[in-house]
Amino acid sequence: MAKKSIATLQSGSKRLTKAIKMVKSPKTGAYTFVSAIMAPELVNDFLEKK
Repeated sequence: MAKKSIATLQSGSKRLTKAIKMVKSPKTGAYTFVSAIMAPELVNDFLEKK
């Protein structure tokens, strides 16, 4: 299950988005958060990956 929280970041003329995904560990069952800063067009691909 992925949880998404998106904030828009501005840096100069580039528009970037920070995406945070909650990932369940297969070993322990604990949830961890994975975050990345990317272009807004790539957010859906990032969230669909397991």
